[in-house]
Amino acid sequence: MTPPHQSTHPPTTANGHAPAPLTEVPALDSSVGARMRAGDGYTGAISALVDQVRTHQSALDAVRGPTSPEATEHYERFMQLAAEVRGRGLIYPYVGSGLGNGPFVELADGSVKLDLITGIGVNFFGHSDLEMLSVAIRAATADVAYQGNLLMNEEAIRFAETLIRQARAAGAGMDHAFLCAGGALANEHTLKVCFQKRAPKACRILAFSHCFMGRTWAMAQIGDSAGGRDGLPLNVHVDYMPFFDPIAAKRLSAGDVSGETRFTDMAVWHLEEYLRRYPDQHACFIFELIQGEGGFNVAPTTFHRALMDVCKAHSVPVWDDEVQTFGRTTRMFACETLGVSDLVDVITVGKMSQVCAVLMSSDMNPRAGLLSGTFLGSSIGLQTGRAGLVRLAGGDHYGDDGLIARHHAEFRAGVQAIADRHPEWFPRTHEIDDIVGGLGGMCRFTPFGGDKAAITKTCKQLFDDGVIAFYCGHGPFHLRFLPPLGVMTLDQWAPVFEIVEKSLGTVAASLRTKRPPPVRPMAKPYTNT
Repeated sequence: MTPPHQSTHPPTTANGHAPAPLTEVPALDSSVGARMRAGDGYTGAISALVDQVRTHQSALDAVRGPTSPEATEHYERFMQLAAEVRGRGLIYPYVGSGLGNGPFVELADGSVKLDLITGIGVNFFGHSDLEMLSVAIRAATADVAYQGNLLMNEEAIRFAETLIRQARAAGAGMDHAFLCAGGALANEHTLKVCFQKRAPKACRILAFSHCFMGRTWAMAQIGDSAGGRDGLPLNVHVDYMPFFDPIAAKRLSAGDVSGETRFTDMAVWHLEEYLRRYPDQHACFIFELIQGEGGFNVAPTTFHRALMDVCKAHSVPVWDDEVQTFGRTTRMFACETLGVSDLVDVITVGKMSQVCAVLMSSDMNPRAGLLSGTFLGSSIGLQTGRAGLVRLAGGDHYGDDGLIARHHAEFRAGVQAIADRHPEWFPRTHEIDDIVGGLGGMCRFTPFGGDKAAITKTCKQLFDDGVIAFYCGHGPFHLRFLPPLGVMTLDQWAPVFEIVEKSLGTVAASLRTKRPPPVRPMAKPYTNT
């Protein structure tokens, strides 16, 4: 697979023109509100609150169990209440105390765990980050808890401006940003934008197999999961394209033609067949450049660019879904990491940004009335989200040797060390090309042949032992981490993998007492003979 690389293309709109420069406007300071926030009493009160958190969070620096049997009993009763009010129990018995320390989070029973999934990637700066807390306290004094399209404060415009500037710095020609309160909502809005752009004939969508788009009605229909749309009437027409498969590509290698090239050619043929079969009927092609729920699957730049070039030739908008990847790869935008920024028409971002958004070129800007909504985001989300983006852009997280790249290397080394000591836990199978994968802060590994029951059991064992993780993939299944790389240090991987090895050992011992999960052996490579 060709390595990901930074885009060298200057930002352009879909029609090839450079985006117009944004107006420079200094911060407003003429209001009573601005004078209040600049006052010594105001800033001093914030500092005093932050100091209180700093004092108490220092005790949360290692994994530990509940503080007492009474705390455990109370917590179990609370879990019962949670199941009653929700209609079913929580995936994990996780209810936070409201305090943490970087990757460490305290639960309401006083136990402390290492949070390596961060709310499925939301809390990139971990728990109780003092800088983010200071911003959040300031935002909490805003006159409204939530802002919307009829009422917004200055921070909403500043947040959108920051996103546009960072997208342009990544080589993407984005002109506008529409803010909203969730990733699935951002995707819903984008779907409407694309259908309007391609009206009146467009009635279909192109997406990759194993994609995930969210849990609204329309997004559940696009997502490649039968369980996600169980019982729903279907009215969204989706044509699924094969995502890059490194195992299949290896088998396709023949002569002087690489398997990567042959697989890409096959995918291009598949796309052209859809476009021929349904001429001018596709509203967009949704590119989840690095698949999230589908298994942290990565494709080479050549694969994505070849398909995007076909889309451009047929005037099919290219939608870059970065709700999970945004901020988490070795560049701020995954489209820059994979070198395709110049070919995208619309980008959706979310999770670690706190407030979600649709970024679009001027060509994709919809007519008035199509997009709106009561809420666009909370005052705290807008301010902490922007602060996080500015902090990351000005730090040393990105680049080929940035912190995120070094964290991923540390993660890979930790998994490989365990596999070297216990190869029986990591069988190579028909479906598994590499026991460790992902990119940047999207980290996954595959013990026990990717068997779903064994993987979900490992997730629960990890939680009990002190590490919060989750799974991804549709067979094979993988363990996944979305660690808080905004604050996590490289030396904090060591205690993580001590627990991982312990948990894997516990699960492996339990599997030996039962019939082991079925494992298909690796197939022989394809030979053109």
